[in-house]
Amino acid sequence: MKSRALTGIKPTGDPHLGNWLGAIRPALSLSGDYQTFYFIADYHALTAVHVATELREHTYAIAATYLAFGLDPQKSVFYRQSDVPEIFELAWVLACFTPKGFMNRAHAYKDRVGKNSEEGRDPDQNVNMGLYSYPVLMSADILMFKADLVPVGQDQKQHVEFARDIAERFNHNYGSPIFTLPEPRIAEEVRTVVGLDGRKMSKSYGNTIPLFLEGKALQKKVNQIVTNSQSPDEPKDADASPVFSLHRLLLNEAEEQVVREKYRAGGMGWGQAKKDLAETLNEHLRGPREEYFKLMGDKGHIDKVLREGAQKARAEATPYLENIRRAVGIR
Repeated sequence: MKSRALTGIKPTGDPHLGNWLGAIRPALSLSGDYQTFYFIADYHALTAVHVATELREHTYAIAATYLAFGLDPQKSVFYRQSDVPEIFELAWVLACFTPKGFMNRAHAYKDRVGKNSEEGRDPDQNVNMGLYSYPVLMSADILMFKADLVPVGQDQKQHVEFARDIAERFNHNYGSPIFTLPEPRIAEEVRTVVGLDGRKMSKSYGNTIPLFLEGKALQKKVNQIVTNSQSPDEPKDADASPVFSLHRLLLNEAEEQVVREKYRAGGMGWGQAKKDLAETLNEHLRGPREEYFKLMGDKGHIDKVLREGAQKARAEATPYLENIRRAVGIR
């Protein structure tokens, strides 16, 4: 029997290059070798998105992006988190085995508190309980489907570690391996997808490259990548360049060496480097872009795919939750 891999994305904005390179592409590469579960974490998005029309549209956009890049819903389980109510009951069970100290150490909470303190505000300003208890719901997402492997970015490794720790506490308490202990998988080549300013590409930093821009709009956005003041004639350190850092993720080994040599040899300005990156992006995205807009024009089809995925997910979740209820004494 194949091991299981699970991953999800929050629908908190328009899909961007970091979503694809850092999450969607590595996750889809596991299909075939693993039994794969992909979900849209719409309830997680409620920690930040409080406009109903925005959340709804972003959810469709993430679904269309997965499908446009080749997710086969017949070979994987593809669902909206909100369509599987068993996850939320499990979250409460797990919360009762989660030390408060775990939540105090969660990266998202600590980052928000730290930023508030730096700016002289109350440490808990704009911290809702959804944000604070986020890791518990994430643990439920992972443990509900007995995931063996969870592909994540380096900054999300903690979520898998929390899920594993909570599962171990639960299993030890009831003397039975009820929960599978998940392992994180971090693709070395995409540990961090850099954004326009050289930091991690993130909507919260406002440094993203929207995934489905076309032509001049794409080039204009790529041109915003921060570079140094070296002249075109000067040799450049490819490994220190955010432009190259993105470009190399789209190239095979031989192609990467060709581009790296252009940097080393000199004679190429940053404008040309950005033009080359935009052209490579366009080559990779032309087909998925066309499919994405086709799907976004037929949201009834997306709804159908997600409903069918939810049925498959609940067929797994419902009997498993019943086992968990019996284990704790609810049944």
